[in-house]
Amino acid sequence: MAGSSTIEVDNAVTVTSNTPVIEVKNLTKMFNDFVAVDKISFDVKKGEIFGLLGPNGAGKSTTLRMLSTLAQPTAGTATIGGYDIIKDHTEVRKLIGIVSEKMIMYNRLTARENLIFFGSLFDLPKDVLNKRIDELLELVQLTKWKNAQVGTFSTGMRQRMNVIRALLNMPQVLFLDEPTLGLDPQSSVEIREFIKKLNRENGTTIIVTTHMMVDADLLCDRIGIMDHAKIVALDTSTNLKKTISGADTTILNLEIGNLSASIIEAIRACKCVDAVSQENSMHLRIISHGQEAFDSVIDAVRGEGGKIVSMENQQPTLEDVFLHITGHEVRDSADQKIPMATHRHLGSPQKGRIR
Repeated sequence: MAGSSTIEVDNAVTVTSNTPVIEVKNLTKMFNDFVAVDKISFDVKKGEIFGLLGPNGAGKSTTLRMLSTLAQPTAGTATIGGYDIIKDHTEVRKLIGIVSEKMIMYNRLTARENLIFFGSLFDLPKDVLNKRIDELLELVQLTKWKNAQVGTFSTGMRQRMNVIRALLNMPQVLFLDEPTLGLDPQSSVEIREFIKKLNRENGTTIIVTTHMMVDADLLCDRIGIMDHAKIVALDTSTNLKKTISGADTTILNLEIGNLSASIIEAIRACKCVDAVSQENSMHLRIISHGQEAFDSVIDAVRGEGGKIVSMENQQPTLEDVFLHITGHEVRDSADQKIPMATHRHLGSPQKGRIR
């Protein structure tokens, strides 16, 4: 945000637009000998949408649980609005709202009844709560369904309810854990637009965890890429992409009609190849470097008898960045995927990786 004008916020906390609302230093969480979060450090400025991007098991949700005072760190420190998440956890909870991956709603209650119930937990005056409920339902365009049971709602409508439930106390900081998980494309777009509107109009600082590249790319001002419990890169989406978009880098999409394990291994063996991602039984995405990279990859494919159906040079994506930095895809999958030929007389073809 431009400038550094002083902003007065609730609970007697004063910050400026250039002051970090969240400061994390060497935050660590262990479960016995397993390191779930490993000495991560970052800060989040007021009014920023900050993303933690990575596969399941990377440590994103555990980080959110520690910052929202639901889990205690093994080591390290973090503050929100100047309050320590351990020593001042009561004050921290006054500043935050959290939308977990699991929807927390009672199906037999109406939309309004659900919000009255959860709002009562904040000990808000009745008139204040009722006014806020009306405003929030209008914000997510659910006013006409306020007296309908939540169990009759679509998944997208339920997720909008899940988000405004966390806004009843008008938090300065909102934590969103996988906000579009399981939603259809239209509902995902609606949730993303709502998140941006909330940030733009209310100035709410938002922390999003996701393994969805499109969410991180379209929503976040800055992105921290997490892998194996560490933050391995942190910058804007544009700057992250620039790390692999130099003149020396080639991103090649190949469609190979007879793709096999030996072809993939031949490509990986090329000195110019940095990473290989298998999209499905015929498509590869290859990140390589050097002026001879294109010819080397094509020669490797043809050397194994590969039949190239199509090829395309592409601009880098966040998935390319993740692949380049970590050496593997962000999708939850087995490390290796052996392509199977489709033979109808043997039954259905083996399904590809779940996206």
